[in-house]
Amino acid sequence: MTLREHTVEILTGAAVVALAVGFLIYAMGVSGSGPRAGTYELTASFRSVEGVSVGTDVRLAGVKIGSVTALDLNPETFRADATVAIAEAISVPDDSSILISSEGLLGGSFVEIQPGASPFAMEPGDTFFDTQGAVSLITLLLRFVGGDGQ
Repeated sequence: MTLREHTVEILTGAAVVALAVGFLIYAMGVSGSGPRAGTYELTASFRSVEGVSVGTDVRLAGVKIGSVTALDLNPETFRADATVAIAEAISVPDDSSILISSEGLLGGSFVEIQPGASPFAMEPGDTFFDTQGAVSLITLLLRFVGGDGQ
């Protein structure tokens, strides 16, 4: 092999490695694997987080304002503890509620914040006290078909 062929192979290998590193950095940013710059974290405890995972959108008035950064089972309460990262530009009133909503029968789930009327905003690390977990579509259909009016 000539020096020219070795140089071409080295440059091609370097380009492949650089591309792989770029994809890795992109994947880590998209996956929502932690808080991003320009956000603050809030927590909430849900009865059920069915359909929600790390990276799920957090919306207010239908507009994405953040994402879910962590989901853990609380072994004492047997509830799902969620951590959400909210854009710093958004001040969430401290009497707001948070719930898990669905985009429709076949759509995915997302976390929705319903703002309260308090003049005071939540601070980083604060907890939502008014939460509503995911509602199982199967349970609703069984109630409807079974005629359980409750």
